[in-house]
Amino acid sequence: MAAIDQVLSTIDHNLDAAVQRLFGLLAIPSVSTDPAFAGDCEKACQWLVNELTGLGFDASLRKTAGHPMVVAHAKAKRRDVPHVLFYGHYDVQPADPVELWESYPFAPHIVEAPTGKRIVARGAADDKGQLMTFVEACRAFNETGGLPCDITILFEGEEETGSPSLPAFLAENKTELKADLMLVCDTSMWDQRTPAITTMLRGLVLEEVVIHGASRDLHSGMFGGPAINPIRVLGRIIADIHDDQNRVALPGFYDGVADLPQDVADQWRALDFDPRKFLSEVGLSEPAGEHDRSVLEQIWSRPTCDVNGIIGGYTGKGSKTVLPAQASAKFSFRLVGKQDPDKIVESFRAFVRARLPVDCRVEFIPHGASPALQLPFSSEALGRARRALHQEWDREPVLAGSGGSIPIVGAFKKDLDMDTLMIGFGLDDDRIHSPNEKYEMSSFHKGARSWARVLDALSS
Repeated sequence: MAAIDQVLSTIDHNLDAAVQRLFGLLAIPSVSTDPAFAGDCEKACQWLVNELTGLGFDASLRKTAGHPMVVAHAKAKRRDVPHVLFYGHYDVQPADPVELWESYPFAPHIVEAPTGKRIVARGAADDKGQLMTFVEACRAFNETGGLPCDITILFEGEEETGSPSLPAFLAENKTELKADLMLVCDTSMWDQRTPAITTMLRGLVLEEVVIHGASRDLHSGMFGGPAINPIRVLGRIIADIHDDQNRVALPGFYDGVADLPQDVADQWRALDFDPRKFLSEVGLSEPAGEHDRSVLEQIWSRPTCDVNGIIGGYTGKGSKTVLPAQASAKFSFRLVGKQDPDKIVESFRAFVRARLPVDCRVEFIPHGASPALQLPFSSEALGRARRALHQEWDREPVLAGSGGSIPIVGAFKKDLDMDTLMIGFGLDDDRIHSPNEKYEMSSFHKGARSWARVLDALSS
């Protein structure tokens, strides 16, 4: 058999043992947010160090100001091969409310379902089951002649709490962690039979605006009419931000926003996606974004501006006839492509100032800004990964976007200038962060096979 066939056959043969190994990790309640589980987080970290050491990695537990990290290195026997960094996290969300679980959250087991066998436990899908697909692929290579490329592994224990120790750790270990490409397995498939590669992550700008008017709250009977009302001013600003096509009206807002390549646009249109069903599940019926864009485009590849909260005047029970001295709103901008966060902030602030009447002043409170991330559609690594996944699943992988942001990917791009392949095998119904979290056996088994094919393709 060809080398990759031997690797895949080994993954198949190892499946039962691989599930038991995963059970060992799932049984450790590595809840990062609760100090009572700090010892369990270290235990999970050491479990992974031991596992990787047994596979021939130079693995170690690295202390941080919070929970420790796993760093491991292994080299291929061949030279002139790519060097990849695989990232995952061993920490999990709290299991609460425990009473809603059908079994103890840290007693992993297999249940039968109409879709096949599934693994049930906290962390099964987020992210222990996912990261172990990569570890099992490495194991199969190790048992059949060696790794196809140089591999560095980084597992952290604080992802579920915002990765507070990660920036300092990256800054201190840049040289050691630098690689040609980062691999992340913390995303989802399109459906149980169709793989996906997340190629786009939207960036984010968060701004708070405070409109100040009179020196104090005023009686609306005595001052209503001649006195400016900051809520009215803020309301006009909010109304002006979108035009009648629901496009964002800030000057220069769409600079750096490119249209989708035609083949990607065609793929998205061909997906089994019902926008009305998508909206009806949250009690809505009509898309409210840009009129000439599909719902998937609006979520995955188009920039947005939203008001996330408004505060002003009297908000208690009953009524109070008051003209408030100030009113505030919190805005979020989701960015795509090459939009510049700093220019978006500059344009937004100028837009607000241009609408300030006499006797009003504005205060801006920034809450963070980060650019969008996109793996170029022409990327050779992306092309190889697409072909590898197609071979495993016999379906063309969806080149998906993400409406949200994954901070770790941004951090590695910013600090280490590394692009990322985000290939995950979770499903929308895996109940991550909820009671009765599960991971399909097909995701675990074929996930390991997929990583084997991807590593082989990257090194060919």
